Amino acid sequence: MSNGLETLRDRLLQAIAGAADLSALDQVRVEAIGKKGELTQQMKMLGSMEADARRAAGQLLNVIKTDVETAIAERQGALAGAARSAKLAAERIDVTLPAAPEGEGHIHPISQTIEEITQIFAEMGFTVAEGPEIETDFNNFTALNIPPEHPARQMHDTFYLPPAADGTARVLRTHTSPVQVRTMLNSKPPIRIIAPGRTYRSDYDMTHTPMFHQVEGLVIDETTHMGHLRGCLTEFLRAFFQIDDLPLRFRPSFFPFTEPSAEVDIGCSRKGGQLKLGNYGDWLEILGCGMVHPKVLEMCGIDSTRYQGFAFGMGIERIAMLKYGIPDLRTFFDADLRWLRHYGFSFLDQPSLGLGLTR
Repeated sequence: MSNGLETLRDRLLQAIAGAADLSALDQVRVEAIGKKGELTQQMKMLGSMEADARRAAGQLLNVIKTDVETAIAERQGALAGAARSAKLAAERIDVTLPAAPEGEGHIHPISQTIEEITQIFAEMGFTVAEGPEIETDFNNFTALNIPPEHPARQMHDTFYLPPAADGTARVLRTHTSPVQVRTMLNSKPPIRIIAPGRTYRSDYDMTHTPMFHQVEGLVIDETTHMGHLRGCLTEFLRAFFQIDDLPLRFRPSFFPFTEPSAEVDIGCSRKGGQLKLGNYGDWLEILGCGMVHPKVLEMCGIDSTRYQGFAFGMGIERIAMLKYGIPDLRTFFDADLRWLRHYGFSFLDQPSLGLGLTR
């Protein structure tokens, strides 16, 4: 009987080695050690044998079964690896190729919103200014009239970095206001800029993320006043949200770098648990603004007795969420292609926004 079992083992091992894929291998496994498999049937026949023959045959069958199970496991690993490699090869993407029409990419809502903001303010005569995301303590706080004891300087709000080689304190900028400081230090009035970019604060929930985007605006000249600020923001918000009669409300507030300071609300409705922007009698806070504080002008080398101006700032994710109905801020940074296909914009379908837009 041992010769027959040896022959069975050789045949099963050959069948395992010859299995072309995982499905064929599983079929061999069922035929070998399944409930009705050949080895299983041989095991059932042991009960009818004499004791000595049963002992010898049982030991040999256990060895054969172990050999078969080991061979199946090894072959399964090899076939699974080959299948995975074949799948990866089939799904490989050559990123150096141009986008095919059927696989065209999408513009992220943040990028699209920055483009819209830039286009509207460009029609008002603003230029775009940029600056580094790692900033000095002076540019981020001191030059903006933010005292050492101010809560914004605390570790739980700000990401502090090791000092520079010369000992200068450094932070990840908490707003894009340092771009305004750099512009005032390096330019002479009149100044009319917007500063969009990434900013960082230690916070994370549905409406806050450690990294987010802001856009701030700055106008400095000899005649600008609060009325110009109101007109500028009114035109921008109505153009951006494409609502001609969008009402604005300015409420007194406090910011260290502006005096007077105000928070701006826009009209909305919350009926039925749904937020809708427009002239509906309710209000939603949207941004902060004010006239540039004389101390900020002086720290940046500008004569505050001759020049004045206004500044404003808003969260880009916030206004994008309001305009495009995106409920959770964190999804902007999840890198989920399904989300991008749903909320993203075709790069061939750029909107025409601006003050002259017919809405």
